[in-house]
Amino acid sequence: MSPQEENIDLWSPQGPVTVLTEAESWELLDGSAFGRLGVSVANQPEIFPINYYADGDTILFRTSEGTKLLELTINSNVAFEADAYTDEWAWSVIVKGRAQMIENQEDIFEADQLPLSPWIPTLKYIYVRITPTEITGRRFLRAPEPERY
Repeated sequence: MSPQEENIDLWSPQGPVTVLTEAESWELLDGSAFGRLGVSVANQPEIFPINYYADGDTILFRTSEGTKLLELTINSNVAFEADAYTDEWAWSVIVKGRAQMIENQEDIFEADQLPLSPWIPTLKYIYVRITPTEITGRRFLRAPEPERY
């Protein structure tokens, strides 16, 4: 939804950058489906593009065996970022938390019912849930740079 549709005053008291509340950040995550997962193993950072489902409390994604899953089993501390932009505005939400593979069959069945399917023709049977420890979001007014004096 665009700021015009939401009647958002982008020129808030905070200026062209607005710090979002946790609820506003979740609302933006709930309305999106693509982000980036950041992990670190042996002090080596990795970033993976993922499609996801946000339920207002956690972030869920599907994966298969491979580098991403291996790295999550070594170090479950992750960062996740999603963003979007138009000509008028942009937003970014960052979630820091812990990722855990879903192993309970009842939870897997529930996850199977969600609108979360691979974007590429691969089999991804493993669900991973990110439980946040911190969430921050910002909205940015996109406008020309001010004149330099």
